[in-house]
Amino acid sequence: MDGDNNNRVAEGSFSQSDTGADFYELPEACIVYILALTCPLDVCRMRAVAQWLLPAVESDALWLRFLPDDYQQILARSAESRSLSDSSSKKELFFLLCDSPLLIDEGKKMFWLEKRSGKKCFMLAARELTIIWGTTPQYWTWFSVPESRFSEIAYLNDVCWLEIKGVINARMLSPRTNYAAYLVFDLKTNSYGFEDVVVKSSIKIGDETTIRSSYLKRRMRNRRVLHPAEERIPYPTQRNDGWLEIELGEFSSEGGEDIEVVITQLGSHWKRGLMVEGIEIRPKDNL
Repeated sequence: MDGDNNNRVAEGSFSQSDTGADFYELPEACIVYILALTCPLDVCRMRAVAQWLLPAVESDALWLRFLPDDYQQILARSAESRSLSDSSSKKELFFLLCDSPLLIDEGKKMFWLEKRSGKKCFMLAARELTIIWGTTPQYWTWFSVPESRFSEIAYLNDVCWLEIKGVINARMLSPRTNYAAYLVFDLKTNSYGFEDVVVKSSIKIGDETTIRSSYLKRRMRNRRVLHPAEERIPYPTQRNDGWLEIELGEFSSEGGEDIEVVITQLGSHWKRGLMVEGIEIRPKDNL
């Protein structure tokens, strides 16, 4: 084998097929087709070890495969789409949609792509949710905060009956994908009524409903000892953007039915200090 071939083989295991034929001698369209059967994460890895893949890896034909089929329709639903029209390539557009979530539908939803897989992600703003007593200032107020891209978040003044519902149609999501829904929220320092209080969440698709329990606030020290079943109930996790989140359940994006996500806490005690940014729906464990 000559020196040039030695260099190409040394770049990785992608330069030859099992039959001994040179993979890099395939037409670029064939290489693009093969790479499109992987995922954006794998393509970036292969690009790092096989320089000769550069033309195919940078091609619009490849990154168009990783963009959703309806990406143009989604962009048209955003007032920010003009800033994306200057993208020099489909690859640049892909990563812009990964790194810079897009407000759509009059700012009531946010859309972006998962960088590893290219799967679609959405967040339903608080204004897109159905909140019981949400239009009654005595119970809920609405205002803007700098840490949210949405124009308003919902703030809980005082309620006994907490119920929040969001709906999204499976056709909006990437097909044949395992998704999870998350409540994105925060709690004011003077909040009360949530410590050690179990919140129920359900996901309903057609006639099938799954239910799970969670806590929105950690218990203080020296409180009652929890039952082992209560100890297994999850607490919120801190997000990189400063908000808290709790997983509400997971589902598969099959068919074209509505997916209804509901969070409830119907105890007789009063609750206060919950700040709701929205419900986020993103792929889970796809790779």
